[in-house]
Amino acid sequence: MINLIYKISAIISFSILSLNISSHHAFTAEFDANAPINITGKVLKVEWINPHAWVHVEVEEKGKKTTWMVEGGTPNTLIRNGINKESIKPGTVIVVRGYQSKGKLCLPRCIANGRDVTFPDGRKVFMGSSGTGAPRDGADPRERR
Repeated sequence: MINLIYKISAIISFSILSLNISSHHAFTAEFDANAPINITGKVLKVEWINPHAWVHVEVEEKGKKTTWMVEGGTPNTLIRNGINKESIKPGTVIVVRGYQSKGKLCLPRCIANGRDVTFPDGRKVFMGSSGTGAPRDGADPRERR
């Protein structure tokens, strides 16, 4: 009976762990390396969450406003790259370079993976994550050249 309880516990534990492991995605599963974006807009909101931080940017082109959800690296990666909770404040106009999502584009909102962000003072900071299949585009200062 005790042996059966251990087996059931092991199966449940493994199932829970495998759900957490599979919840993270590779770049190529969600984003298109052949669809680069370069957007300028006002920060609406920043979600400082794991496994990826998100920056919501309102872009206005020809009088039409579009909200972009830009995925960054983990909060820990962003901190190491010089971005913290206070760096990107709502209302700040930033430039984001990255890659658009696959699938239904901009419905109901646009989604992108951000590679770098340029602040109003001209400072540029890498905001992506490496090792997930993202293109080697020179944005990551830790990339081997």
